[in-house]
This record gives sequence, C-alpha cells and structure tokens, in this order.
Amino acid sequence: MTIQHQQRAVDLGIVITESERSLAFYRDLLGMVHEGDMPMPIGGGGTMHRLRCGDSLIKLVCFEATPESRPGKGGIQGGTGYRYFTIHMSNINEVVDACSAAGVKIVTPVVELRPKVTIAIVEDPDGNLVEFLQMG
Repeated sequence: MTIQHQQRAVDLGIVITESERSLAFYRDLLGMVHEGDMPMPIGGGGTMHRLRCGDSLIKLVCFEATPESRPGKGGIQGGTGYRYFTIHMSNINEVVDACSAAGVKIVTPVVELRPKVTIAIVEDPDGNLVEFLQMG
C-alpha cells in the first residue's frame, strides 16, 4: 500500500485553557491568520479557533471544561510523545525579541546549531513548546 497524502502540510490541534491569551500569542504575536471559529461537538463542547501558519492549519481548541492534564515540564527531554512543533521563519531574532518583550517564556534562546541553522524555543500561554527555525 502507498499512502497518498492530500496536502503538503499537517494540521495541528492544540488544547488551550483560555482563548484570548492563546489568540494573542498565536494570532497577534506570531502573525498566524485567523480563518475563523467553529463549535467543538466533542469533549463536552467548546470552540475551535482555526489559524493558518504557512500551509499548515493550527487548531486552538478551548473546551468549556478545562482538562486536568497539562504539558510535561522539563523541556523537550521532559517526556515522551508530542513535545513541540516547529515554525520556519526568516527573522528569528526579531520574533524572539518580540516574544521576550511580550513576557513569553524563552526556553531556549536563539542559538546556531550548525552553520546557517538557528533555533529558539518558547512556551505558549499553556506551557506548550514552540520551536522557531531559521535556515540560511
């Protein structure tokens, strides 16, 4: 069997605790385009905020009853499973400076991993890890 992918990107669902804080981070600070909202018919109800990041769709899901489970602490190495996602960009220093000015926790400051490959990692309002990657 050959899997035939229908799009170049993946959609990512992130469960959040507060819509306005997360929209301020993903939409306002990181510049994702808010495509709209829709009700969540599963999990006891809530709202899904749909944001475009390049070709990817980021779905911020805020349930009416906040789940008890939280992201694992300790950075990328703090646990198994999904630990972070990566946003490719061309202005990493500017973005990290804006995050810092907005009070966002910088987990890994801007660092060059190898020539022309630079990363930084921040926490979103719920403690989820977001990696920024600049190549070139």
